[in-house]
Amino acid sequence: MKLSIGDTYEYEFRFSQDDVIAFAQLTGDDNPLHLNPDYAATTPFKRPIIHGMLGASVFTKIIGTRFPGYGSIYVGQTFQFLRPMFVDTDYKVKFTVQSLNPEKHTGEILGEVFDVTTGKITTKGVATLMHKEKI
Repeated sequence: MKLSIGDTYEYEFRFSQDDVIAFAQLTGDDNPLHLNPDYAATTPFKRPIIHGMLGASVFTKIIGTRFPGYGSIYVGQTFQFLRPMFVDTDYKVKFTVQSLNPEKHTGEILGEVFDVTTGKITTKGVATLMHKEKI
């Protein structure tokens, strides 16, 4: 099924402290803001926050496997980190097709991550991608 401007896709997710630890080990980003509750208590957030890029990793999961899915090739990605994200918190990401260029098989998809409880956006960005079959 080909994408159309305005098409949307939503996905709910959450991250555990084990996910944060695994991400820190994988990337080498062992900033105590993410891993040490005593240190995090001294920050404006008062508790550990997840890595911004861990929260944003949901973009590549969905773009690459679900919307538009297998065959997607990332060309670019912007991010704005608007609010902190926390472990064991429910989030929802909504993707909306913003533009398509069928001749080049490229498109732009806006992604917005919402805290399910507050309804506030934590992260947003635009993925630019290619997909030969769906665009």
